[in-house]
Amino acid sequence: MNIPEQFEAETTGNSGEPAGTIARATVRPLQTLDLLSQREMASLANADASINELFRRCALAILNTDGFVDDARKVYEAYPDFDVRVVPEPRGLKLELVNAPSQAFVDGRMIEGIRNHLFSALRDIVFTEYKLADQQTFDLSSAGGITDAVFRILRNADVVRSDTKPGLVVCWGGHSISRAEYDYSKTVGYSLGLRGLDICTGCGPGAMKGPMKGAAIAHAKQLQKDSRYVGVSEPGIIAAESPNAIVNELVILPDIEKRLEAFVRIAHGILVFPGGVGTAEEILFLLGIKLHPDNTDIELPLIFTGPAASAPYFEQIDRFLRGCLGDDVAEHYRIIAGDAPQVARSMKAGIKAVKRQRIAHAESFSFAWRLKIPEELQQPFVPTHENMAALSLHRDQPRHRLIADLRRAFSGIVAGNVKDFGVRAVEERGPYQLDGESELIDALARLLSNFVRDGRMKIDPSSYRPCFELAH
Repeated sequence: MNIPEQFEAETTGNSGEPAGTIARATVRPLQTLDLLSQREMASLANADASINELFRRCALAILNTDGFVDDARKVYEAYPDFDVRVVPEPRGLKLELVNAPSQAFVDGRMIEGIRNHLFSALRDIVFTEYKLADQQTFDLSSAGGITDAVFRILRNADVVRSDTKPGLVVCWGGHSISRAEYDYSKTVGYSLGLRGLDICTGCGPGAMKGPMKGAAIAHAKQLQKDSRYVGVSEPGIIAAESPNAIVNELVILPDIEKRLEAFVRIAHGILVFPGGVGTAEEILFLLGIKLHPDNTDIELPLIFTGPAASAPYFEQIDRFLRGCLGDDVAEHYRIIAGDAPQVARSMKAGIKAVKRQRIAHAESFSFAWRLKIPEELQQPFVPTHENMAALSLHRDQPRHRLIADLRRAFSGIVAGNVKDFGVRAVEERGPYQLDGESELIDALARLLSNFVRDGRMKIDPSSYRPCFELAH
């Protein structure tokens, strides 16, 4: 099945302003932050300057929805005069926008989905900071406190609900993939949608958009109402990769570790499409949880899939995982190449097992509280040059610690590729240095060189410059 890609951009530049911008616009909340107290509105309007700047950058990315760019700096340079201001009023909150990208508007009115995402970003970035800094109601010093914070952020975004039924499939995969891989991801999404399953992704382009697009068509055919297309992001990612236009529930977690925990807590099954270092990081995070002794009996289906031509990609992922973590790691995932209906049938069966188990344990359908997430995977990792060089990449240590440091290595490479602070750090100090056990570093080098060769690092391969060097 081939679902054609359609995209049309409108630009309506204003006289005296740069082409493709709207000089002034005012928008009010649609579904989120539409009923706040005066004190809550004041906290949003008077947020710290650094938080305001973070929101400004994320807001610009959201207004640039479906802009096919994965370099935050290019977006900032394209709209240097963009600004956004929170204005509290007696009748409620509003945002004032200056020189906003015109593609977010139709005939002078902001597209409703983009407007909703804009206030979702305000809710998650500024309001969460208010809870952290002003009210100090989040405990991020303990594993239980971190999980509680993730739950409360998701609940505040209405992503976790008491009436949720098992059927949310988390789809991971690259933003920079081939057309054949993108079309296949749509076909898988279509097969999932025909079976009544909803989709959650990282909310960007590529393999994050394809499953949503395919599922949307299938849901329409099945006359399914209240379909869910959940986008889970974090500030550094969303500022570089604008949300795709199909996301109807957007939530932004404070950092990559809480984002990954949110994925696995709300998932009823996980699919992995071809991708790059970000996808490898996600795989390692999940396997670090699956391999923990406390999780041996917990159902959470994991399937790697892509078109038949992409089978070598998963072969190299499988080799890398087995080489680093042992052959038994393969017991925790299944590889299905080139058969979208079989992927959907297997996922449906796996989710039925999840439902039976959660009923047996009287566990929530919307949030997997029983999963044990090792502290090494929960604590935020800041990819400075010193922290990257200090990673312990050798097999002479407990496996969960090796997984944690491998994930951190991939996380740092993601930062150096697309996150503004990481790109600047690499420009100023040169590539990150990664050192470790000879065989492990060689396996890592083969995997990363294949990602570079296959154009999986950036949407525009010609703009890619390696942000890392390997040694042993």
